Amino acid sequence: MARFICVTCGVQYPDSAQPPEACPICEDERQFVGWDGQQWTTLQAMQGDGYHNRLAEEERGLISILTRPHFAIGQRAFVVRTPHGNLLWDCVTYLDQRTIAAVNALGGIAAIAISHPHYYSTLVEWSDAFGGIPVYIHAGDRTWVVHSSPHIVVWSGETMSPLPGLELVNLGGHFDGGAVLYWPAGGEGEGVLLSGDVIQVVQDRRSVSFMYSYPNLIPLAGAEVERIAAAILRYRFERIYGAFDRRQIVAGAGEAIQRSAKRYIQHLAGVARHPSAR
Repeated sequence: MARFICVTCGVQYPDSAQPPEACPICEDERQFVGWDGQQWTTLQAMQGDGYHNRLAEEERGLISILTRPHFAIGQRAFVVRTPHGNLLWDCVTYLDQRTIAAVNALGGIAAIAISHPHYYSTLVEWSDAFGGIPVYIHAGDRTWVVHSSPHIVVWSGETMSPLPGLELVNLGGHFDGGAVLYWPAGGEGEGVLLSGDVIQVVQDRRSVSFMYSYPNLIPLAGAEVERIAAAILRYRFERIYGAFDRRQIVAGAGEAIQRSAKRYIQHLAGVARHPSAR
């Protein structure tokens, strides 16, 4: 028996003698099946293939975890350190004893919260490795959970607090249950938003974008973008950390979201013009 992992999205499936016939997360139009067809691996195989996790301090109290070499979608996870315990935000597939020891040296983790199904990865392995800690997933995405566990906590509504001083906010968009994490004490007290790719920090690192599917370039409806921008407007933060390495805006992040949403909606409506246009 093995817990097979989809090579394209990095999500782990429960114990089975043979790999699943397909990965429904990758067969959904927001993702894709790898060009060489559906492929599987296991955590044990990865541990012998030269993978490792790099931990880096992004700012005081915020540690990123990134797997090298690149695997699956390639997102990073974060350990958010608080006086009430540490939270793992989002998840990476790869996990080994070296990573567990490094996270324990930071004080361990008391809970896990995940933004959306593409980052479910090995959530059960992570929960079990730290003593069966709760994994918070929004009810809007419960049908995408392919590896169940008694430690998964399904929450509903607009907000919930996984630990004191941290707030999960359901914004939807990319997925119905898509959530971001608001950390008001982060950024030296100026506030931090951890957004996964519910709100995607883009390459210029001055703006963000919103998509129904990123790899397949399916845009999100303008009304949805307007709703997301309005919902996040009530939160005060200067910094936003996205899903991918070095994708962060370190000043004026709240304004960047509002400006980017307006630009996005204008382009969808066909009223945007390049600054050099006459």
